Amino acid sequence: MSPRKIVLGTILYPSGHHVAAWRHPSTQVDANIDVTHYIDAARAAEAAGFEIAFISDRLGVPKSRAEALRRVDEWSHGFEALTLAAAVATATKTIGVVATASTTFNEPYNLARQLASLDLISNGRIGWNIVTSSLQPESDNFNPGPDFDHAARYARADEFVDAVQSLWQSWNPEGFVRDKESGVFFEADAVKSVDYQGQYFRSKGPLNILPSRQGRPLLVQAGSSDAGKALAAKTADVVFTAQTDIVAARGFYQDIRKRRAAAGRNADDVLILPGIFPVIGETRSQAEDKYAELQNLIQPDVALALLETYLGDVDLSGVDIDGPLPDLPVSNSIRSRQALLTDLARKEALSVGALARRVAGARGHWQVIGTPEEIAGQIEDWAASGAADGFMLLPPTFPDGQDDFIRTVVPLLRERGLLDAGPVSGSLRARLGLPDLARDRPDVTRNRA
Repeated sequence: MSPRKIVLGTILYPSGHHVAAWRHPSTQVDANIDVTHYIDAARAAEAAGFEIAFISDRLGVPKSRAEALRRVDEWSHGFEALTLAAAVATATKTIGVVATASTTFNEPYNLARQLASLDLISNGRIGWNIVTSSLQPESDNFNPGPDFDHAARYARADEFVDAVQSLWQSWNPEGFVRDKESGVFFEADAVKSVDYQGQYFRSKGPLNILPSRQGRPLLVQAGSSDAGKALAAKTADVVFTAQTDIVAARGFYQDIRKRRAAAGRNADDVLILPGIFPVIGETRSQAEDKYAELQNLIQPDVALALLETYLGDVDLSGVDIDGPLPDLPVSNSIRSRQALLTDLARKEALSVGALARRVAGARGHWQVIGTPEEIAGQIEDWAASGAADGFMLLPPTFPDGQDDFIRTVVPLLRERGLLDAGPVSGSLRARLGLPDLARDRPDVTRNRA
């Protein structure tokens, strides 16, 4: 039996996923406002056979100490995700483009229309990363409205996604005859009733845009709390997750599949993609030196501010950074990441300062430092043991970190039978081997056996 194919995505970022990447000599200091930077990264991934270019987003500047605020993460000061997705989609041909959009500070009709438009523009290559916007600085930028409680945000998100999908089903594309002679543009049965009415949202419909060749945009979910996993099991085509080791990743993988089956969905119709932060060298020593070079660029106040955000917007003022992480109240925001980092600190006996330096790189994702052969081998182990269907790449720096992975690791994965030979055309759903939702079936499917 041939090895199971894996899915590769890359998370487009400004200078790189390491918090100090923008200070590295190899990176472009204004990458966060240079659209060609993102396009070039997406095209490089596309040429290498990656299926997904992922665009993160945030609706505000993270709360931080005054000094750290001047220095903190460049990601907070860049393009809006849907706008950037349009630019990347029109500049690429085959790779899927997944854009982040919030269910807390949007309306279903507007977002359904925007995403459906992008899906048509890209010829069926768009995905929606569903987020609930968990940080207080995000909420502070909008009029008072939805309950910002964790459970309420996810209840709203569940209904939001339901409303969007109802709107995406407004039209049967086969009913559009566009007959000039008769003057009939679409048949009477081409339009479907929506009349969505829920606790949080209502929308009469129909949506005033047609579906693309893939039927609807791909749905991606990244929350790993109980509420996040429940939403993923019910709605997601792809789950993006942060896992630090293979044992935890296997547990998460099985949990999602069980929840999927319990929700009445086919467990094989969801892909689980952990993030991977690889630092690559010709030798292990060289890889460790590259990592140390980045770590030496970290500013302590920036690392601590980033840790506060990933622990759920907590305040660590007055905490001994050389001591253990104190007990924290359960976060109302990034709850799953708080639990992951708390467990990591306990398991490895990391001080607050050491944990902050660890988060500055992989941000809670799987961090692997080594040679191409070592990294390819670990990727194969994760895939073979049922810990992942593929991976979302978090390059430490752009473009070098992504280029190194493509140049050295990707060929090894192909030699091991884990990747196809190169770019594959077709809708995003077809590339991922997911059920076809369009009436006109794409001409390509992916072998996931």
